[in-house]
Amino acid sequence: MGKSNTIPQGYMTVGELAKKMEVTVRTIQYYDRMEILKPSAESEGGFRLYTDKELMKLQQILSLKYLGFSLSDIKNCIISLDSPADVVDVLTQQADIIKERIASMTEALQAIEKLKNETLQIETVDFRRYAEIIVRLRNGGKDYWAIKKFNDKILDHVRTNFGDESENITINAWEQLCDEAEKLQQSKIQPASEQGKAFGKKYWDMMSEFICGDMSLLSDLVRFGQNRDGWVSELKEKYERARDFINLSMDEYLNDQDYHPFRGIPEYDSDLKRIRNQ
Repeated sequence: MGKSNTIPQGYMTVGELAKKMEVTVRTIQYYDRMEILKPSAESEGGFRLYTDKELMKLQQILSLKYLGFSLSDIKNCIISLDSPADVVDVLTQQADIIKERIASMTEALQAIEKLKNETLQIETVDFRRYAEIIVRLRNGGKDYWAIKKFNDKILDHVRTNFGDESENITINAWEQLCDEAEKLQQSKIQPASEQGKAFGKKYWDMMSEFICGDMSLLSDLVRFGQNRDGWVSELKEKYERARDFINLSMDEYLNDQDYHPFRGIPEYDSDLKRIRNQ
């Protein structure tokens, strides 16, 4: 369309477009300079004129901007809107992005709720421990609850040797071994059998990898395993079902090695005595 003295039907000024979309004129002018939203025409009086098609494009721009896209990203995302299929593509794109953001925000909300619950169970204000929990919640790790329960000595060991990578705290490996112990029990495998001792070796190897040679950590880990208040209920129940088999099979294996670093730890000795007297 060429220039004219009046605003033709079906066109609107930048001010009218801004009012309809509840944005400032300056915002639309900025998108024009960035060549993201160009007017359809210009009147002879110098008014830049827009149609409902530009209104639809502006809605697309504002939606993408609200969802966190940069203007350069938005420029590459803008669809021509020359056909009903183009409009459907735009709406589908926005719907998909919104669904992703909803999922992400839902995860963030769940993490915040978990952190709130965990924070209530920490007796003192400990921002460093809060930070550890936040990192692991954001990474989707299962071990955030362990960070809350570890004493300062174990927590310092984790920070020094494993950093922020949740999987390195061996929670996944520990959980798998608990599952394996439960299956062995159900199959009537005896802890003193070769298969039982082989499992005991695997469990000891996992613990050795975790402590990195620091045997002084064993007593702290024994106490951690005995005080299960605040554990994730699923993992707590899993460990309690497997615990006796784990301790007996590891005891049998270590006895064969003539090397038993747990002996002399009061909590371990009394627990083993309890199991054997059952």
